[in-house]
Amino acid sequence: MNRYPLWKYLLILAVVAVGFLFALPNIYLPDPAIQISGNSAATKVEQSTMAAAQKALDAKGIKYFGVENDDTNGLIRLYSKDDQLVAQSAVQEALNENQYIVAVNLAPTTPQWLTSMGAGPMKLGLDLAGGVHFLLEVDTPQVLAEEMKNIETALKKFQREERMRGVFVRVDGTSLTVKADNEDKRNKFSSHIRSELQQLEFDRIERDGEFFVEATLSDVYIREKEAQAVEQNLTALRKRVNELGVSEPIVQRQGRNRIVVQLPGIQDTARAKSIIGKTASLEFRLEARPSELASKKTLFPYKDQEREQLTGGAYLENKVVIRGEHVNNAFAGFDPETSLPQININLNSQGGTLMNHATRDNVGRSLAVLFIEYHTRTETTLDENGQEVKTFTQIPDKNIISLATIQDALNASFRITGIDNPQEASELALLLRAGALAAPMGFVEERTIGPSLGAENVARGVDSVQLGLVLVLLFMLVYYKAFGFAANLALALNLTLLIAIMSLFGATLTLPGIAGIVLTVGMAVDANVLIFSRIREELAEGSPPQTAIHAGFERAFTTILDANITTFIVAIILYAIGSGPVKGFAVTLAIGILTSMFTAIMGTRAIVNMMYGNRPVKKLLI
Repeated sequence: MNRYPLWKYLLILAVVAVGFLFALPNIYLPDPAIQISGNSAATKVEQSTMAAAQKALDAKGIKYFGVENDDTNGLIRLYSKDDQLVAQSAVQEALNENQYIVAVNLAPTTPQWLTSMGAGPMKLGLDLAGGVHFLLEVDTPQVLAEEMKNIETALKKFQREERMRGVFVRVDGTSLTVKADNEDKRNKFSSHIRSELQQLEFDRIERDGEFFVEATLSDVYIREKEAQAVEQNLTALRKRVNELGVSEPIVQRQGRNRIVVQLPGIQDTARAKSIIGKTASLEFRLEARPSELASKKTLFPYKDQEREQLTGGAYLENKVVIRGEHVNNAFAGFDPETSLPQININLNSQGGTLMNHATRDNVGRSLAVLFIEYHTRTETTLDENGQEVKTFTQIPDKNIISLATIQDALNASFRITGIDNPQEASELALLLRAGALAAPMGFVEERTIGPSLGAENVARGVDSVQLGLVLVLLFMLVYYKAFGFAANLALALNLTLLIAIMSLFGATLTLPGIAGIVLTVGMAVDANVLIFSRIREELAEGSPPQTAIHAGFERAFTTILDANITTFIVAIILYAIGSGPVKGFAVTLAIGILTSMFTAIMGTRAIVNMMYGNRPVKKLLI
């Protein structure tokens, strides 16, 4: 009685070994560091740049070690976190701030033999590791203005098809006015608006012998259109952040037209802004014929400066064949013939049809790939109450990256060349995959949460776990004696497994997550308390010690299982409907329930079996 077969002991031993191995990286604390990177993907961090950074640190008397450089990023480890901000400022002053970005960072110290096995420390959330917090405002008025332009185009097309003279259509912001020289024409337009443009609310007015239809977008439609724009931007931002590997980012809507973005572990505000706020896309246009009217073509410069100087740009048709939103997938690669960077593009069905029709009918003409990048200019003014008001202006920068002769009709899959370097190709491919933003965005608020704040939160969280753990261990030892010792060993194993699983699966630890760990400690002990209380009851009823142990574990199992299943369901619901801190709490709670079930039942039982099993026992220390 009260013996485990050998395979169970070996299983528990294997779980303990694996848990210890994957929890081990968490004892290697990261070094404070500063990171140097280029302001653009094309800028390399050379040895001369690192030498200038070290010289700046020496001049300030800041001690450092472990200088690393891989041409893309440079890293200098520091001895003290207190030196990070001073070092960042000194190096930024020494380097060209328009060319390089200097950010505070935390450099990992996990040994190579652990990382080669896939073991690494837990990821820390924004409240622990620091990071960046952005509040962005979606320029929904521009979305509505674009909608009104589309409506204006549709009405003018209707006017041409009906061959109506003496009718003028004008759009001003979100208002539309149709002026007709007689009532019949006015009524014909109002009927068309009622049947085809139901998003408009309109009135028919007669004034000074002229007939008007004055229309505006309905409030319901404005809300829907704004919501669509914000949701599309949310989707695009989430894809961008996810592809860049930021752990547990928070990207969520706030209010009517704002989006909150939190990126844990990132101290580089400028780099983070380029990740989430960059608006870049492609347009495919045919090169204009020499005989084309000036109003139907536009001169664009080449991105290649040498070609631009030689040719002075090229005239392209104003009509766009396809845009970036028609791209289903895009990935960077290299031209097998020239070894130059290229982007392989797959279009959706609509884009493939448009591209096929445009190229099929224009074999022999040149098709241009126009690269469009928007730069946000923020202007701050004071309102009548003296409060700062930020306005955002999107400044488009359009350059031709490719102009090639159409040899044959193109379909949904093709490639484009003319990209300067692999980094730029990868960045553009990422933006195309993530999807275009429905509307420009501006940064209303940005905050960098430094690692010092995170260190304070980590210290307090660790203190709370340690205090709770010590009190629980003392209580179990005093109250349950030898059985309390077994429970304490199982509890230590539980925490080890919890940390190992979170590290192995890349779960992010947040301050609420630490609260979940503290709760897990209590729940794990609670299961042992139920078992030990049941053993005491069996002993009080006169059962022999071995029978009491067996009955205690067997009969308490159902109660423990029911309690943990209900709590686990709650954790799943919290994760499903919650966000941010709530999810962090739910993750640690759910993992803690699973590990506590294993350690409190199998782990404690194995230790008790080794203490009392397979031998005569007259008295239990419980």
